[in-house]
Amino acid sequence: MYLNCHTYYSLRFGTFSEVELLEMAHAYGMKSIALTDINNTSACLNFIRKSKEFHIRPVVGIDFRNGAKQQFVGLAKNNEGFYELNRFLSRHSHGKLKIPEKAPILDNTYMVYPLEQVMQLEKTKFMEHEFIGVSIEDLKRLPFTIYKDFGDRLVLQQQVTVRNKRDFNAHRLLRAIDNNTLLSKLSKSEECKETDRMYALGELKNKFQLFDHILSNTQMLLDNCSIQFDFGHDRISQNQGLYLDSEEADFERLKELCARGFPRRYSNPTKKIEERIEIELRTIREMKFVSYFLINHDIVNYSKQRGFVHVGRGSGANSIVAYLLGITDVDPIELDLYFERFINPYRTSPPDFDIDFSWKEREEVTQYIFSRFKNVALLATYNTFKYRAVVRELGKVFGLPKEDIDKISVGRFQKPELDEFGHLVLKYGKLIEGFPNHLSVHSCGILILDKPIHYFSATDLPPKGFPTVQFDMIIAEDVGVFKFDILGQRGLAKIKDALEIIRYNKPDDPIIDITEVEKFKKDPNVNALLKGGKATGAYYVESPAMRGLMQKLQTQDYLGLVAASSIIRPGVSSSGMKQEFIIRQRNPERRKQGHPILLEIMPETYGIMVYQEDVLKVANQFAGLTLGEADVLRRGMSGKFRSRAEFVAVEEKFIANCRQKGYGDHLIFEVWDQIKSFAGYAFAKGHSASYAVESYQSLFLKCYYPLEFMVAVLNNGGGFYSTEHYIHEAKHCGGRVEAPCINNSDHPNFIIGDTIYLGFGYLKNLEQFTIKRLLTERQLNGKYKSLDDFIDRVTISIEQLTILIRIGSFRFTGVPKEELLWQAIFKLNTHSIRTGQKKLFSPNHKTFVLPQFTSSWIEEAYDQMELLGFPLFDYFNLINEPLRPHIMAQQMEDYVKKEVVLYGKLVNTRFHKASNEKIMRFCTFVDEKGDYFDTVHFHNVVEKYPIHGIGVYECIGKVIEEFGFCSIEITRTKKLALKPDPRLN
Repeated sequence: MYLNCHTYYSLRFGTFSEVELLEMAHAYGMKSIALTDINNTSACLNFIRKSKEFHIRPVVGIDFRNGAKQQFVGLAKNNEGFYELNRFLSRHSHGKLKIPEKAPILDNTYMVYPLEQVMQLEKTKFMEHEFIGVSIEDLKRLPFTIYKDFGDRLVLQQQVTVRNKRDFNAHRLLRAIDNNTLLSKLSKSEECKETDRMYALGELKNKFQLFDHILSNTQMLLDNCSIQFDFGHDRISQNQGLYLDSEEADFERLKELCARGFPRRYSNPTKKIEERIEIELRTIREMKFVSYFLINHDIVNYSKQRGFVHVGRGSGANSIVAYLLGITDVDPIELDLYFERFINPYRTSPPDFDIDFSWKEREEVTQYIFSRFKNVALLATYNTFKYRAVVRELGKVFGLPKEDIDKISVGRFQKPELDEFGHLVLKYGKLIEGFPNHLSVHSCGILILDKPIHYFSATDLPPKGFPTVQFDMIIAEDVGVFKFDILGQRGLAKIKDALEIIRYNKPDDPIIDITEVEKFKKDPNVNALLKGGKATGAYYVESPAMRGLMQKLQTQDYLGLVAASSIIRPGVSSSGMKQEFIIRQRNPERRKQGHPILLEIMPETYGIMVYQEDVLKVANQFAGLTLGEADVLRRGMSGKFRSRAEFVAVEEKFIANCRQKGYGDHLIFEVWDQIKSFAGYAFAKGHSASYAVESYQSLFLKCYYPLEFMVAVLNNGGGFYSTEHYIHEAKHCGGRVEAPCINNSDHPNFIIGDTIYLGFGYLKNLEQFTIKRLLTERQLNGKYKSLDDFIDRVTISIEQLTILIRIGSFRFTGVPKEELLWQAIFKLNTHSIRTGQKKLFSPNHKTFVLPQFTSSWIEEAYDQMELLGFPLFDYFNLINEPLRPHIMAQQMEDYVKKEVVLYGKLVNTRFHKASNEKIMRFCTFVDEKGDYFDTVHFHNVVEKYPIHGIGVYECIGKVIEEFGFCSIEITRTKKLALKPDPRLN
C-alpha cells in the first residue's frame, strides 16, 4: 500500500535497513510495498530477495529529488521499467544534472507527483502513467484544491522514512551532517515530517474513509507492478555468456588456445597431464564457464601485448587450462592443486581469477575492458559510519568544542565528565554507527554482463571516471552477477621497472625473460637469499616475520615458499599449526605423530592443514562430507556467507559423520578447531603459489641485479620498510647513493653504473613546477655548466634555489655550498620580475669575492635530514656517545640464553596484543655491519623503555633461539644521542 518507502540507503536521510522495512510492513499487515530510495537503488535487489521471507510482493522505484526537494517518484511496472528508471537516474548522476520538475515519459513506469509539486507546477493534464500522490497530512487541504476531482489520478503517497521519535531525531542529525550545519540551524525544508511513517492498514482505511478510491487506486497501481530476479540456488549467471557468436565457437577457441599453450608449458607431457586437461575442458563446458576463461585470457593477452607484467592468482591457479592460457603461471600438476576447489559440479558461481597488474598500468587495463566489452561497470562497496567518524560528525552538529570531540572519539573520557550534548553524541552515535555513509568503488571488482548494467542498478560516475553500480559484492553474487577481479600492486611495477633499468644501465647483458620462473626456482643463488632471510625488497617475502620464518624453516625451494606464505597467515599461526609445521619440517621423526588418515590426506604438509584446499580434503575424506558441503565450510571461512545457519548445519554433520566413523571426540574437535581457526585467513594453495611465483621473479632480480632492483623498489614507493631502509639496503648491495644532482637526477631515482642518484621527488619542499622546469630545460639544451648557467636558463625563486644548493645539487661545480648560497642571493634579484621567456643574449655575471667558509659532514647530514627526511651518512657515525662492549648480530648464536648488548639502527617496530590482552612490541634493527637482528619487548618493558623513532639504540637483553633463528628478549633499551647540529651555533 505504500509507494514511497526509504531505507538508510537514502543516504544521510533514511533511518533503517531494507530488511527492517520489510519486518515493519509485515507487522502492519501489508501485502505489497514499494521501495523508493532517494536517487539510489542500492537496496532494491536485496529488498526483492528478502521480500519472500515476509510474504510481501515487492515493488521498486526511485524517489527523484534535488537535495531534499522531491520532484516525483518513479515506480517500475516490470524489469524493463527498473532498467528505464536506472538509466534515467544514471544519466543525471553522470552528468551532475538536476532532476527536472516534470517526469520523463518512460514506457514501463508509473510516475507519482507529490500534491505539493503538482500545485506548484499548476499541472492539470496527466498522462496515463502519471499520478498525484496524497499523504495523510495532505487530506486536510485536498478538498480545497481542484485536484479533489481528479479521482482516478489520486494515489496514496504516505512517505515512510522513520518509525518513531528516536528515528526522527536520528534523521535530523543525518540531515545536519549532510548539510554540514549545526542542528539548531537545520532548515525544516531539509527534514522529513515526524509523521512520515507507516500506519497499519486499518488505520489507513479509517483516515481515508472519505477518499477510499485513493486506496483502491493505490492497490491497483501496486498490482500492476511486478519485478522478478532469481537469487541463490535459483539464480543464473548474468555475466557475458558468449565471447564469440556461439557456445561451439567459444569452446573451439578455448581448445585452440590450450593446444597453443601446451608445448610451451609441458615439453614432456604425461598421461596424467592430458587427462587433467580433458577433465577440465569438459567440466568448464558443462558448467558454461567457457566465456569466463576467454574473457580473462583476452584481458591478459592485451596486457602482454602492451608489455605489462601480470600475476593470475586466487583459486584460478588450480586450473591447468588457466595455466595453458597464460592467465596464471602456476603449474597445478607440480603442486597437486585440487581442481574441485576451483570448479566443482556443486558450485554455480564461476571460478575466481584474481589478476594483478602494476599499479601504474591497472587503469589502462580497466580502460581496455570498458572499451572492449559492451556492458561493463565497476562494483561498489559501502563506506559506513564508523565510531570515530560518527563522534566527529555529531560533535560538530551539536557544536562541541574540538577538544571534547577529540576526547570522545578516542575514548579518553569518563561518562560523568560529559555534558548533555556529549551524552547525546554517544546515544545517537550508537544508532547511526554502521549506517551507509556514502558509496565507494570496490578495490578490484569489474562486472561484464550480458544485459545492460542498468537492468540491475543505477550507476554513479566516481572520480576514476568509470560507471559504478550501487550494490556490493554479496548481493551481486546472490543475483548471479559475478565480478572479475582486476587488481593493482606495486610488486609487479618493481619487476617491470627493474627490467627497464637493467636495459639502460647494463645494455650489453642478455634480455631477461622474467616468465622463466622454472629456471629461477632451481637457481641455488636465488634460493640462498630465501634461506638466509636476505629478500629485502622482494614482494611478499621481505617482512621481518617472513624473513624469520624462512630461516626457521630453512626454506630453499619453491614448494617450501608456497607453504611458508600460507602458514604465516593468522589462522594457521594462531592455532599452533605453524609451530607444529616448523617442527615437522625440521624433524622428520615428529611427522610420525600425525594422525594416519590426515597424513594420508596431506602428505606434503605432514598431516597439517595449511591451505583452504586442505579443509576441502579433510571435510570430504576425513568426515565424509560431499564436495558441495565442504565448499560451504570453505566459503564460510572466507566470510562469503550471509547467514551462519548453513555453516552450523554443516558443522553438525561434520561432527556426526566423524562419530559414525568411530573417531574419538578429542580427535574430532581437534580437527574441527583447526578448521575454525582458518576463518577469514587461510589462503588457497594456488593463491600462495601465485605469490611465490612473483616472489621468485623479484628474488632473481635482487640476486643478479641488486642495485637496479633496489632503484625500482624505491621508485615504486618501497614496500614494507621505509625509504631510508631501502637506501641502506642499496648501499649494502654495493651501491653508492648520491643526493639529488641537477645534472644527473630525475624526478625518480636514477642509476649510472653503481651510483644511484636520488630523485628530486624526495625533496619535501621542492615544487613540482621547479622540477619540471629544470628537467625540461636540461633535456632540451643539455647539462648545466655552473650556477650562473642554471640561473640564466631556469626561472626559479631564491627559496627553491636554496633547497637545491643546500642538498648539494651543484656539487659538480666544486664550489662549497655556503659560497653558492651567497652567490645565489647576490645574483638572483628576488624583487625583480623574472619571466620564463628565453633571453636573447647571455647576461654578464659579476664575480664576488667571498670569505672562506668552513663546514663539516655533520652539517651536511643535518641538511639531508631536514630536506630528505633522512641522512645519507651512516647513523652510527652520527652517534655522540661511546659504545659499550657489545656483540654483532652474526654472533648472537654464540650467546644463546646469555645477556648481551647490541647496538642497532631501528628499521621497523610494531605492537601486538597477546592472548592475555597485554601489549607486546616487536622491533627490527640493523647493526653497524648492516645485518638484521630482531627484538621482543614484553609488556613490562614496553612502557618503561619506549622506542621513539628512527635512531641508534642500545639494546640489552637475553638471546633466545627458536629453530636456529636468534632474537633478543629485551630487558632495557636506550636511544643514543646524536652529535649536536652545528648549524645552530
